Amino acid sequence: MLVISFVFGILLITVCNGTETTINVDTSLGAIKGLQMETRFGHKFWSFRGIRYAEAPVGELRFQSPQPISAWRPSIYDATLYGPLCPQEIENRSWISEDCLRLNVYTKSLNVTSGLKPVIVYFHPGGFYAGTGMNRYFGAEYFMERDIVLVTLNYRLATLGFLATGTKEAVGNMGLKDQVTALRWIQTHIEKFGGDPKSVTLMGYSAGSFSIGLHMISPMSRGLFHKAIMQSASPLAQFRYEHHQKQLAEKQAKLLKCPLGPVQDMIKCLKNKSMEDFVNTTQDMFYFNWNPVYNWLPVVEPDFGQERFLIEDPYKTMMSGNIYKVPIIMGVTQYEFHYLAYYTLRNETTRALFSQQFDKNTPHYFLYEADTPKSLSISKALRDFYFKNNSIAYPQSVEPFGELYSDGLIIFAYHRFLQMVSKHTSVYTYLFTYKGRYSHFKNPDTNQTLGAMHHDELLYLFYVPLMTPMFGKTDPENATIERLTRMWYEFAQKKQSQ
Repeated sequence: MLVISFVFGILLITVCNGTETTINVDTSLGAIKGLQMETRFGHKFWSFRGIRYAEAPVGELRFQSPQPISAWRPSIYDATLYGPLCPQEIENRSWISEDCLRLNVYTKSLNVTSGLKPVIVYFHPGGFYAGTGMNRYFGAEYFMERDIVLVTLNYRLATLGFLATGTKEAVGNMGLKDQVTALRWIQTHIEKFGGDPKSVTLMGYSAGSFSIGLHMISPMSRGLFHKAIMQSASPLAQFRYEHHQKQLAEKQAKLLKCPLGPVQDMIKCLKNKSMEDFVNTTQDMFYFNWNPVYNWLPVVEPDFGQERFLIEDPYKTMMSGNIYKVPIIMGVTQYEFHYLAYYTLRNETTRALFSQQFDKNTPHYFLYEADTPKSLSISKALRDFYFKNNSIAYPQSVEPFGELYSDGLIIFAYHRFLQMVSKHTSVYTYLFTYKGRYSHFKNPDTNQTLGAMHHDELLYLFYVPLMTPMFGKTDPENATIERLTRMWYEFAQKKQSQ
């Protein structure tokens, strides 16, 4: 069956083929074909998946600022399928592609006569080297019970997203500029999907939350969003913002047998390497065993005439109050990175790194200066505070080591950002403590969940088919899903003057 109609200038073509119902929405770029899906309670909504918001960052566009996508009309863009993940180490390599600058739009209604809906834009976690917004990992079936438009997206990761040589060849922050480009796309096109471009709430987790804090500081992001939900991270941690990560760039060059200089020759060589070359060397780019978690970091960009994401140290901007002032919800989980204590201490090699060489290795894991008298003083203070006079052993040290991991990677930065930003705008805080049947980590000795870990509240905001069944009304998780999605929805739809 084919149904053609016009609603306020939007061309809607509804096609029913067997069990699938599709629809075409006309935009200034061209028509986009979406697919009808169902929420966890069987309500219908429209999904538009894998929409390109920028040109594929390949060839000469690798390591460069994103270029807005060109129009595809008169063709119809098929957004009924999954888009790829950005390059990262993953078992199924067929899921990844450099042509990954995609977003997904989920909406209950395309009829704008019923009023435009608040928009929630989700930035995924992953330490700036992993993750995706694709719905294998973040399905919309829970949020679409609420009257919102949801957007999830990908941004470039690791070397391909954050290479920063301090020169015009690679200024850095490409992944963050990808996010800006997606937000600009949303401002231009989201009304066609029933979303209100004047009511955009950013929601991010871990690296995504870190990103949101920087969007409040960046001149590129002003006016592109109106509220923020920051979950388990902030950009105001203990490390210092640099103008480059040249040492990391040179490490990548060595791994791929590229010259270390001149920079132009290094970049030319890296541009000629395959996507697989970068993916296969990801783990080797870390100090040890995927640490530090934040290996690739945003930088303060030197001025080469480009549009700069960060023009000065974020601490300086925050201290001056020259930030984009929007209402914020921010919070953490009860146990955050306690699970990393298990991974570290159960392994004899990594346990020895801390039990025998605490002063040497801790600065690299927790991103404070290394090999200086001040560094030694910091390391001693940390060991004395968290471990007292006790040796570092398994399982005796799991609790204090988990607290060190959580404080060092999340809690300190959370409190610092909270204290500084609350001087300039309204902030609501939360602590997530729900211990459910499912978790991103279980005690390896008992196979039992331990409590609310890093990422765990995402299981009640999104359907994660790789980890859990879809929860229904009779499941014990239902109350938490209802509570979280309602709170985030009410915050997103509330007028700022209320």
